[in-house]
Amino acid sequence: MATVSMTVNGKTVTKTVDSRRLLVEFLREDLRLTGTHVGCDTSQCGACVVHVDGRAIKSCTALALSCEGKTVTTIEGLANGATLHPMQEAFREHHALQCGYCTPGMIMASVDLVQRNGPGVDEHTIRRELDGNICRCTGYHNIVKAIAAGAAAMGSVRQAAE
Repeated sequence: MATVSMTVNGKTVTKTVDSRRLLVEFLREDLRLTGTHVGCDTSQCGACVVHVDGRAIKSCTALALSCEGKTVTTIEGLANGATLHPMQEAFREHHALQCGYCTPGMIMASVDLVQRNGPGVDEHTIRRELDGNICRCTGYHNIVKAIAAGAAAMGSVRQAAE
């Protein structure tokens, strides 16, 4: 057993964990942040995507101990109180979900995609970057539309803040 400390959704947490504890297990079971999903157990579906120090990772492939001293953001930490993040709002507005199981990971991956590629990201790049996120319900058409809209909204929010 080892002790791990990290900031999760703006709050410092310190817990004793088994050295083999996956980050996704730590988030879901120890912290009860169940928006991060486990969809495949093989690191292929992307339902477990979270941000660690601002970059998207699949939390089913990271040990909790590897996040010592780091900042982790889950889908629960993306909104600003009752105000949805622009990407969350875009997914809602563009009907980019059906069962919703993949949605948290898809949104977290999309926010990272926009942060790396900018608010004018094109459809080809969006589709290429979604390669690691699987949705078994949709044909991705509305997801791609939502990401483009969310990207534009993120750009508008960024400009307003400057």
